[in-house]
Amino acid sequence: MADVSMKALLETGVHFGHRTHKREPKMKPYIFTERNGIHILDLQQTTNSIRGAFKIVREVVAAGGVVLFVGTKRQAQDSIQTEAERCGMPYVSNRWLGGLMTNWRTIKDRIRDLERMERAQAANEWDKLKKKERLILERKLSKLVDRLGGIRNMAKTPQMLFIVDVRREETAVKESNKLEIPVMAMVDTNCDPSNIDHVIPANDDAIRAIKLVLAHMADAVLEGIGMRKDDPNVESVAADTDEVIDEDTVDWVSQGVKDKVSVGIGADDGDLPRDAAADAEQK
Repeated sequence: MADVSMKALLETGVHFGHRTHKREPKMKPYIFTERNGIHILDLQQTTNSIRGAFKIVREVVAAGGVVLFVGTKRQAQDSIQTEAERCGMPYVSNRWLGGLMTNWRTIKDRIRDLERMERAQAANEWDKLKKKERLILERKLSKLVDRLGGIRNMAKTPQMLFIVDVRREETAVKESNKLEIPVMAMVDTNCDPSNIDHVIPANDDAIRAIKLVLAHMADAVLEGIGMRKDDPNVESVAADTDEVIDEDTVDWVSQGVKDKVSVGIGADDGDLPRDAAADAEQK
């Protein structure tokens, strides 16, 4: 994957924050300006944060570490699963189970239950049961797969979490903080960045923005795995140069806000801007 540019980020709407009255005061350093009652995130900080995150993830994985991808909101679920599976990392895309980090032994027991049930089903052992009993087991298995399928191959607690929407995944953040597991996250203007080790100031509701950032992190994982294998063909795609926001970019951002506010919603459901899609969900 090519290095993430400001233009690519702009096109996904990663810079659109929430309405100004929803701002979390601690996000002030990450806000570039305000247009039409909507906060605009500092794209230079976002770009540099993504590049820094790429390098961190790459090094963690190269050292043999595991990154757990977490995002249970509708806009993030598909991308979380797709990108985590692409790079071979565990993920949580449906519901965060309380104690997943702090009570890992119990979670591991539930994963074993899941595997036992799958073996029994595959061996046609359930065929001997009554229809009602079989349906109960099938529902239980389906629920276990939904909740544990993404972490079933995770042998122990991860070395790092990558989270989309820290407000929604508050429990995941708290558990990770308690165990001193580093947390990297896309943090929106309505979120508290205090307990996040590496903040990526970003629109955590825009589907395309989430896809872009997650794809970049998955590429970092794959590069780290390549480094782990001492593959001479692996080359870094993380650039060291910084882009600067110029007047044309400011005008583009400003016009983008006006255009999106005028139509009420972006191209993708749950995408730009926030006032129609996000407010409809009473965020």
